[in-house]
Amino acid sequence: MTARCLSVSLVALCASSCFVVASKEQYTGPPPGCGACEETARFEPTVPLEWITLFDGTSLDAFRGYRAEDVPAGWRIVDGALVRVDGAGDLITRGEWGSFELAFEWRIPPGGNSGVMFHVSEDQGATWESGPEYQVLDNAILGEDGDPSTSAAANYALHAPSRDMTNPPGTWNRALLVVDHGHVEHWLNGVRVVSYDLWTPDWEARVAATKFKTRPAYGRNRKGHIAFQDHGARVAYRNIRLLPLD
Repeated sequence: MTARCLSVSLVALCASSCFVVASKEQYTGPPPGCGACEETARFEPTVPLEWITLFDGTSLDAFRGYRAEDVPAGWRIVDGALVRVDGAGDLITRGEWGSFELAFEWRIPPGGNSGVMFHVSEDQGATWESGPEYQVLDNAILGEDGDPSTSAAANYALHAPSRDMTNPPGTWNRALLVVDHGHVEHWLNGVRVVSYDLWTPDWEARVAATKFKTRPAYGRNRKGHIAFQDHGARVAYRNIRLLPLD
């Protein structure tokens, strides 16, 4: 696929700082100085879009535990946010999707670690064994010699973000995960920082160079659940919305 200057959709920041996505039919080109097209996009939609609200701050009905029927007690609603308050295990959506855009906000405490995975199936022992991950992290824990492919907004262990767009620990970050028929983009605070294509020779080579080479299900699903990782931190998520692209 060509550079995502011609992406299926581009994230915009409206006056209220929420996510708005404009379809490619409304996109007339990159802004001046787009360069490698890791731009901050600001567009307004001209037609209604069919977003699904997964979490609005009041209900966890869209979720359950991984390989469980109910939401683990360690995931709770706190001040309108979905918060991992105690040992709980990973949380997954009840629904499954192949191509979609997932808009959400995340907040991590100092030293915290979490992640959002997609195309997750429940035939493995853990979510990360099948689902590629949008990393959620306090980058300070990496130090100067840390692996950038495990930093915030990375495709965990495979693709490093082009730049660090994180806000300070303890404050909110705006994220967009685009999965469009094998093409994947990670956006953070209005900037696209990762772009890759699943199942290509480059992707296969990257997988073979990581711990995922021993996980035959990793990244192979064409659809699946979205997972929110319990990695021990008091991570918080809010304003979780999904736009199906299938």
